[in-house]
Amino acid sequence: MIQRIQSIYYILAMICLSLLLSGMEIFRFVGSKTYFVFSAFGLESGNVNDPQGNLQPLSKIPFFLTLISFILFIFIALMGFKNLTRQFKLARTIFFIYLLLIVSLVIFAIMGGGMLSTDETKRELGLGFFFFVLGFPFCFLAQLGIKRDKKLLDSLNRLR
Repeated sequence: MIQRIQSIYYILAMICLSLLLSGMEIFRFVGSKTYFVFSAFGLESGNVNDPQGNLQPLSKIPFFLTLISFILFIFIALMGFKNLTRQFKLARTIFFIYLLLIVSLVIFAIMGGGMLSTDETKRELGLGFFFFVLGFPFCFLAQLGIKRDKKLLDSLNRLR
C-alpha cells in the first residue's frame, strides 16, 4: 500500500540495498604491493602496479545472498500491511538484523586489513558502504510509521 509513509521508507531501503548488487565496492584495503576489494560478490585482490586493474577472486563470501534475502525480507514486511501486529514484529526483526549486519561489516572493515595482509594497509570506504548504511535510518523510520499506525488502530478499536 503506497499511501502509507512506511511503504516509501521500505522502498528506499530496498533501493539502497539493491544498489550494492551492482558490484559497488564496500571498502578497500590498500597495501604497498596489493589491494583487496570487498563488494557484494566477495573479496578480490589486485596488484597496485596493474594499469588495467584486473582483480582475482580471493574468497567467495556470499554477501550477495545475504543482501538478496534481506531485500526479500523487507519486501515481505512491506506487503504485510493487512496484519499490523505481524508487520510490526517483522519491522523490529528487520531493524535488529540490519543493525547486526552494520556492526559486523564495521568490525570486518576495522579488523580485515590485518587479517588479509602482513604489510601496512590503509582502509578506504567505498560508495557501497554509504549506501548500505543509508538504508538503516529508512528501516527505523518505517518501524516508527508502523508503530504509529498500530497505535492509531488500537485507539480506534478501543472506541468501538
